[in-house]
Amino acid sequence: MTEFYDLAEDKMKEECGVLGIFCPERASDIPFLSYLGLLSLQHRGQESAGICINQKGNFKIHKGMGLVENVFKQEKLAGLAGEMAIGHVRYSTTGSTLAANIQPLLISCIKGDLALANNGNLINGPELRLSLESHGSIFHSSLDTEVIAHLVARSFEENIIDAFQQSLYQLKGAFSMVALTADSLLACRDPYGFRPLVLGRLGNGYVVASETCAFDLMGAEFLREVEQGELLIINKEGLKSIKYASERPGRFCVFEFIYFARPDSHFLGKNVHLARKAMGRELAAELNIEADLVIPIPDSGTAAALGFSEESGIPFSQGILRNRYIGRTFIQPMQEIRDLKVRIKLSPVKEIIKGKRVILVDDSIVRGTTSKQIISSVREAGATEVHLAISSPPVKDPCFYGLDTSKRKDLIAREMSPEEIAKYIGADSLTYLSHEGLLKSLDADGTGFCTACFTGEYPLEVKKS
Repeated sequence: MTEFYDLAEDKMKEECGVLGIFCPERASDIPFLSYLGLLSLQHRGQESAGICINQKGNFKIHKGMGLVENVFKQEKLAGLAGEMAIGHVRYSTTGSTLAANIQPLLISCIKGDLALANNGNLINGPELRLSLESHGSIFHSSLDTEVIAHLVARSFEENIIDAFQQSLYQLKGAFSMVALTADSLLACRDPYGFRPLVLGRLGNGYVVASETCAFDLMGAEFLREVEQGELLIINKEGLKSIKYASERPGRFCVFEFIYFARPDSHFLGKNVHLARKAMGRELAAELNIEADLVIPIPDSGTAAALGFSEESGIPFSQGILRNRYIGRTFIQPMQEIRDLKVRIKLSPVKEIIKGKRVILVDDSIVRGTTSKQIISSVREAGATEVHLAISSPPVKDPCFYGLDTSKRKDLIAREMSPEEIAKYIGADSLTYLSHEGLLKSLDADGTGFCTACFTGEYPLEVKKS
């Protein structure tokens, strides 16, 4: 069978987005607010979605496969009212598309009921699971989140919040987690701060989420980021902060700025869209090629292309249009037609491109599966030269902290030089933003970010494959 690829298959994938709300004064609105929050985080996970709501100690949960708007119909939301809630959207890694893996997870133990939702990956998850299984624990999913639930249930601490805090001491890796107990909303972040988690105010209550864009749609006010190694306990007594781990060097995932986060979100005091424009400016400063047009590969390359155009003086043009109304399943019966997914979703504008020397700008190349098809279609539209400019360094190493990436052998930049990749994908040239240029665009010296996918230097020891 002829191979062809979806656009998203050549990108790193953020596995999850999480949300938590505590606002008793708006108990009847909690289901709809949760829905809006998850809708804002839909880009972080499009495979499954779930909401768990606590109504005076009674937990109600609804979750399913699919997009937020498909999982939560109005009649389902109407029956979920309560004082607090957590929610989750998810991508899966290969082989784990299971209903049992949909979050939040809800457990009952002698300490009480506990609902959990997590974004991240525990590098000692398999080790913890094996130990728990050897002591009689039975697992129903392949999730690290269930490992954490078992740690809480088996804790010697009688109070469920104390047991939850104790479980955090045993975790190694990346996690930004929300949880519900009978009377509290909990939120915590790992000691290195790999994955994002932010805190906001909603009336007299609080909300936590993976990104600030969720607050905008919910009408919440951004307060601050949840700190590294911080546990928040939110209940009728207010907000209590516990630093459960000692200070560690910050290792925030740089790909949140490059690709994952929505452009209107903010992290570390920086707007994501403006950070991507700065990457484009740095890329233009490093690249000296004469061209007629700068064209983004939509939508991931748009901000960087704008910055590139501003810095270089080369005109910006939307020379490739994206069809936003084609679903994943539309083309499945027609797989014999080569490149159909890319051709349906991306349409070069011949009247703009014909006879022009073009610089295509995108944020990253992971596997190289779609770049060749895109460049071919731009040449067919009449471009005389096609140069590909990437606003991040080459991805040469997999992520072990919560992203869906290939093994090393599947990462094209690991196996080929930029010149070899350019030849393979049919470009006249391929240029990546340097590591130094990336950090400069973020006003960073490198100590605050995890850039292991570019450098192979992992903040926590991992088993490399």
